[in-house]
Amino acid sequence: MSGRSIRYCDINRVVDANDPETSLLEISIANKIPHLHECGGNGMCTTCRIRVIEGSENLNPLTRQEEEFRKKRNWDPSIRLACQAKLMKENVSIERLVWTNAEVSNLQLETIPFGIGDERELVFLFCDMRNFTPLADKHSNFDLAHMLNRFFTVLGDPICMNNGIIYQYAGDEIIALFGTGGGNKSKICMDAIRAALGMNYAIQRLNKWEFKDFETEIKIGIGLHYGRAFVGNIGHPRHKQFAVIGDPVNVTSRIQAQNKEYGSRILASQSVMDHIPEDKLKIGFRSDVKLRGKEIKIPVYEILGFVETDTNLEVQATLDQLLRNEEQFAELFYEKVFQQAPQVRTLFQNNMLEQGRMLTHMLRGIINSLSRPEHLMLNLKSLGRQHVNYGVKHEHYLMIKEILLESIAEQLGEDYTDRSRQAWIEALDLIIETMEPVN
Repeated sequence: MSGRSIRYCDINRVVDANDPETSLLEISIANKIPHLHECGGNGMCTTCRIRVIEGSENLNPLTRQEEEFRKKRNWDPSIRLACQAKLMKENVSIERLVWTNAEVSNLQLETIPFGIGDERELVFLFCDMRNFTPLADKHSNFDLAHMLNRFFTVLGDPICMNNGIIYQYAGDEIIALFGTGGGNKSKICMDAIRAALGMNYAIQRLNKWEFKDFETEIKIGIGLHYGRAFVGNIGHPRHKQFAVIGDPVNVTSRIQAQNKEYGSRILASQSVMDHIPEDKLKIGFRSDVKLRGKEIKIPVYEILGFVETDTNLEVQATLDQLLRNEEQFAELFYEKVFQQAPQVRTLFQNNMLEQGRMLTHMLRGIINSLSRPEHLMLNLKSLGRQHVNYGVKHEHYLMIKEILLESIAEQLGEDYTDRSRQAWIEALDLIIETMEPVN
């Protein structure tokens, strides 16, 4: 290989990079290397970050955006944004740093001052597995570990997809936070409610498809509460850990415990409901409860769902099952593409495995970004510009939409309900409308 090159140390691959005007992110995309970039490579997020292993002197100087992020987030000098970094001479070795939506969500913690901490308004979510003790008695340690890993993964996804962070696992309990990165109060509360409803969907699917063979049905209870708490890194100067301290933590735990008394799944406090439009949610009951340690009763509400279909929730709820086998889904999709448009097969002479990975990486990234519309719109517009260069026209978008819907229907099987179908149609219409340039 001659000229300038980039070595991706995380996948042990080397690619040419001879154009000094092309960013490292653009080079990744051109070479079908999955590389997260929520804002479309506009320097407005940090998901495309890389660590420069060797050759930092061969890159362009830090841009203004990088200088600002480095100062605010206390980055070490080896970190760059791939959308801003360009190879000016010789070679560079890098590794991509952000791989999953969970990692994207955790980037919010960088906004908390290290060593100082801050007081912030957050929504707290406590999710408890109801029948863990008999579950542990009934199954082998190996089976139990498998079920717990699936439980924490599938129920953790709705948290991360809705701007929450998983604060900790306490035995069979998941504790999540929403709002660590700031933002609109109403949106923070809505994100938390959508995550709770997504977790309820997730446990139903786990019981139906995966835990059925174990003759096990897991039940959960979720509590939501909004309040101010201290967030920061505490502990010994040589070993500090992120922690949340404040009364709302205890209140949320006790609200969650009330689900046992009422036989409910999701309970939210008045402080959460104050920031949600009255006609947005289906409410089962309202009750004033006396929580342990509190002198006065507080109102709690049973959350049953949204009054109208929520596109984000329905699409997010099917993503795990849809992409559990990413290669299978990509193969199904491209088989249908080649059946309907045999002439495009010549455009895919390269490794179809890599092409399939790019497809599922892009689809997963878009769905994960639905709760961050300011980034999603920029990303879709950037994708649209790329597809113009590929010669994609209006009729191609319409064909791809129908093929995607067919592929999704086959992959989901009986879980592809009228409600999920309508949600996917609305999501794909939004994607196409944003990507397709106005003539």
